[in-house]
Amino acid sequence: MQRPRPRPALQLLLAVTLTVTACGGGAASGQAGGSTPASDATAPATGIALVTSPAVTPEPAATADPAVIPDPASNPAPPPVAQPSGSVEAASGTPANPAYTIEQAISDRAQLNTIAFDALGFLTGNTGSDSFFPPGKVADFWGFQYLRDNDPSAMGHNTDFLTRASNNMLNVLTAAQRASLVTLAKAQVANVNSYATKRFVLMSGFRRLLSGKLPAGTTALSATAVQAYSATLYKLDGQMTLARAKVMGPMLATLTTAQKATLDAMVGKGMTSWSAAAEPSDLRGLAREVKEAVMTYAGDMFSWYAGSVTADTYFCPERHGTYFGSFYLKDAPAVGNPGYSIDTTLTGNLGAALLAALTPAQAARITALVDGQRTALASIVATRQAVAQKLRVAMTGGTIDSAAVTTLMDTYGKLDGQMVASYAKAFAEVGKSLTTAQKAALVAMRDKLLGSLTLPSGAYLYSTPIAMPVIPSTNFLFN
Repeated sequence: MQRPRPRPALQLLLAVTLTVTACGGGAASGQAGGSTPASDATAPATGIALVTSPAVTPEPAATADPAVIPDPASNPAPPPVAQPSGSVEAASGTPANPAYTIEQAISDRAQLNTIAFDALGFLTGNTGSDSFFPPGKVADFWGFQYLRDNDPSAMGHNTDFLTRASNNMLNVLTAAQRASLVTLAKAQVANVNSYATKRFVLMSGFRRLLSGKLPAGTTALSATAVQAYSATLYKLDGQMTLARAKVMGPMLATLTTAQKATLDAMVGKGMTSWSAAAEPSDLRGLAREVKEAVMTYAGDMFSWYAGSVTADTYFCPERHGTYFGSFYLKDAPAVGNPGYSIDTTLTGNLGAALLAALTPAQAARITALVDGQRTALASIVATRQAVAQKLRVAMTGGTIDSAAVTTLMDTYGKLDGQMVASYAKAFAEVGKSLTTAQKAALVAMRDKLLGSLTLPSGAYLYSTPIAMPVIPSTNFLFN
């Protein structure tokens, strides 16, 4: 049966949900410092030079109390996502009644909240805040987000969650197995950082669109160019994903009975029931970036072991369209605050408040994005399923079809690029039509949320503050 199309803007505005998963990622550092953005000259869009700056721990954020809009009507959920044939399922990794599912994540209400929150981040932010990006969103086919969002103890978005999951996994592994993860991390640090820095090209291009400073002779953002550039990012993601699967998969396939028993005792239990295991002594003294990668791998290994293709396919509503500063609004206050839990109603509340501050015509430009992206979003789910299924072969001693994964990741990148190009166009149109009073109202929302944490003067390499890098020309993104 065909799903109903979204309601008109004013009705849809009233139906905004107030509870959306607080998807986030590990954070390493705090407030950024550094130079102002370099000029967007005529250099080719290749590598980006980084100049790091010291980390500064942010002040605790003020408690948000945004406007609330009631939800008098229910928006139908999309049809169930089909499980690909031949998939490897672990019953314990797919709860009978999970709190968060892929159907919920791609529902109109969840997506509208997320897109509206993206708009708030973009219209009140800068390139530095746009660059804040949870590292867990890269090479994320291991079910860790599903594990977070469906933690029985509701501690999945506590800043200690990754630490506890990772340290338990690392203590289950042998010293030789941990050494293999360290070797992998050292080999991947350059690509991990390259992925983050290449994102600046799209962020800079979108801000040029908002400011109206387009290259001479051009009149619009080129969706085709954005899709092509996005594809290069996702193919890099695919390279990192394949390398991880080829190390982590065989390791999980050869776990001893005793190792499996220890992990099995954790599966299906909440974080509060897991042991507060200490970091293995052989990992102390590693470079920060290497240790962060090892911790990421360990957490992913546990969720991969505990999960299923369903869990691996899952993503939170804000997994895509990540160039607009919403992660800064949501996650930056958690940086440097052990034990901090991200408010799970924040996205819904602030997304609703953003829409309420707009005129009906402005709000309609945002709400129309939900309908416009539906086909691409469904294709993303199917693509992730296919990738997840192929990767899980490594957990049972099989050989991954690397060429197929690479092709799928190219498709994935183009789909995400299609979506972000449409977001950028809509946000820029709304931004240019805002009145002075509307701009002040949106900034007030941002400031109430962030408290003493102001917009960065520099940028972020994921969640680590850096000086604003020299960004290559973005002229190719326009036509």
